[in-house]
Amino acid sequence: MPQVVAQVWVPVPPEAAFAVSQTTGAARLAWDPFIREQHLIDADRPGKDVRTFTRSRVGPVGGFAMVSRYVSYRPPTSVGMTMERGPWFFARFGGGWRFDAETRDGVAGTTATWKYTYTVRPRLLRPLAEPVGQRLLGREIRARIEAFRRACTASTAP
Repeated sequence: MPQVVAQVWVPVPPEAAFAVSQTTGAARLAWDPFIREQHLIDADRPGKDVRTFTRSRVGPVGGFAMVSRYVSYRPPTSVGMTMERGPWFFARFGGGWRFDAETRDGVAGTTATWKYTYTVRPRLLRPLAEPVGQRLLGREIRARIEAFRRACTASTAP
């Protein structure tokens, strides 16, 4: 399966970086350029096996929609998700966000590593669609993690 990875260092502890990454509602929309709409399904807080509805800012008719499920939720170090229902062109989609404490130049902070893996359909189009997916998804994840970096360094970070 193809994989897209983005990484950034932020000058905040893992607890704060993790908290920013898991914001919802208006707080999430304020920093996350990918999301048009997102909410938990039948839950008040994120956690293992909790499902999430997400609508992206890209795509036809108001953006692509996906229902995903947390397969892991380990504050403040990592989260993992898998797609349960999503855009027609993904046969599979999953992601993991990891937050590792790292000091740089005497400043305590966190290295955030975000990885997404996917399989496109139909199978016949994979040789063409997967390289396109690498470019498009790669561009989105890089923009998204850069926005996360800005949110973590803003004075309003949790």
